[in-house]
Amino acid sequence: MKVLVLGGAGFIGLHLTRRLVEGGHDVTVVDDFSRGARDTALAELAGRIDLRSADLTDPAAYAAIERGWDQIHMLAAVVGVRNVVSEPTRVIRVNTLALLNLLEWIGAGERLFFASTSEVYAGGVSAGVVPVPTPETVPLMIEDVAAARFTYAMSKMLGEAAVLHAARAKGFPAVVGRFHNVYGPRMGADHVIPELSLRATRGEDPFLLYGADQSRAFCYVDDAVEAVLRLMDAPGAAGQIVHIGNDAETNIGDLAKLVLQIAGHTPAIRHVPAPPGSVARRCPDLSRLRALTGHEPRVSLEEGVRRTFAWYREA
Repeated sequence: MKVLVLGGAGFIGLHLTRRLVEGGHDVTVVDDFSRGARDTALAELAGRIDLRSADLTDPAAYAAIERGWDQIHMLAAVVGVRNVVSEPTRVIRVNTLALLNLLEWIGAGERLFFASTSEVYAGGVSAGVVPVPTPETVPLMIEDVAAARFTYAMSKMLGEAAVLHAARAKGFPAVVGRFHNVYGPRMGADHVIPELSLRATRGEDPFLLYGADQSRAFCYVDDAVEAVLRLMDAPGAAGQIVHIGNDAETNIGDLAKLVLQIAGHTPAIRHVPAPPGSVARRCPDLSRLRALTGHEPRVSLEEGVRRTFAWYREA
């Protein structure tokens, strides 16, 4: 296949690109490299992909891309709590314009995957009106429009609606995948598993543990990529919103114990409150993903954390 990966130098984007290349596909990656320098993992793929630098908020970036793609994966976005809180207007501008420009440009028949997030329904969980585990059918709501973290969720809410309606109007198949706490090598330091791993590696003592009573269902990146590939091969997934993740829920306290055990570090634990705006629970209902693809997450939390910790220890 001829595949275009927008945001292919990012965390999930690069893991996805690697799988596509291993599958023998002709892959073009477009990225603005705002995430940082082109790292060794990207350099290893550079000779096997068409790698381009472009600002996708500029319509001219799309005008320079040829047509006729079998698949287009839209993962380009500004993510991360630090960016969301410090640069909210950039989050809204980039995440909105890059997608709207794509939807103006895309042709009929080009199959699109749009990367969304569980944050779109987090307000409903916090308000007590959305069940956990959470299916795709729950209503989306704004609990507090002034909440610092809401700009990212809002940009993805708009994105989901824009993709589904544009696909219907223009006649291209589209899948919206809502990622749930995907983790693994290369994801940066501002996420709970890398952050715990790095502090354990440094021997922090006492060890600060934020929101130990909160719970998440963590999904190793290889499982998330497998779900994306299966959804793009499933005819029934077109026009659907599908949760992507792992439904084995664990609390942050137990996660920290696992990381410290793997690190061989036994510090005193100092409990502190979770960051403001952090939802108390998050776990996807994967019934729709299973029905469409038969996909089951394969990497256990212990194995995924071991792989991730090993990568960050050596990085």
